[in-house]
Amino acid sequence: MNLFSLDNKTALITGSSQGIGFALASGLAQAGANLVLNGRDEARLDQAARQLKDDVYEVSVSAFDVTDHYAVRDAVNKLESGGVSLDILINNAGMQHRAPLEAFDPADFEKLLQTNVASVFHVSQAVAKHMINREYGKIINIASVQTALARPGIAPYTTTKGAVGNLTKGMATDWAKYGLQCNAIAPGYFDTPLNAALVADSEFSAWLQKRTPAGRWGNVDELVGAAVFLSSQASSFVNGHTLYVDGGITASL
Repeated sequence: MNLFSLDNKTALITGSSQGIGFALASGLAQAGANLVLNGRDEARLDQAARQLKDDVYEVSVSAFDVTDHYAVRDAVNKLESGGVSLDILINNAGMQHRAPLEAFDPADFEKLLQTNVASVFHVSQAVAKHMINREYGKIINIASVQTALARPGIAPYTTTKGAVGNLTKGMATDWAKYGLQCNAIAPGYFDTPLNAALVADSEFSAWLQKRTPAGRWGNVDELVGAAVFLSSQASSFVNGHTLYVDGGITASL
């Protein structure tokens, strides 16, 4: 099982103070990885780091805005020049905004584009420059079932996650020759802070249970196996792939 070991590897996970990002950080640490947690709120990052340190994981924090290209570049270069070699990047930072498409505020659309798409470009480019020099790296983008599907009220979000899927393919096409593997994980419906309103909606939850072959919401820990696989040598010839972890919802009408 050494193929799945992340011993002596260091992972930067964006948006990792809670939810899916925090779960993935914890899972990678259990596989042996050192962690760099990222978010904009230093207090929440420090709290998350303390939780992980309680489990004797090696963890540090780097607070920066993933939508600010130059802040991202400077933060990544500071980590690398300080002796932190980033082997794994998980682009998890993201947001949701729900409104009918005909009434969707253009400012909210632009914010979605910056947070869900531009951030993936900014962080990946900054980190990849160092990975390319080392001829090794794993980049994992967090996509969504909305990379392949759509539902009412979230057309702009669907747009961004479709873009993440195609940007992942583009990364693999450009960077595989340098020894990088660039893939995506597409979660289905998971019980996270981002989905709190839907989880609390009994009508929606009942619909989801009928629509999903597995018959339930996903638990964030169920994303860890996919993340460890794509972060490890076990996926050394997997590139440009989007792995759906969705209880079968994209496979069934």
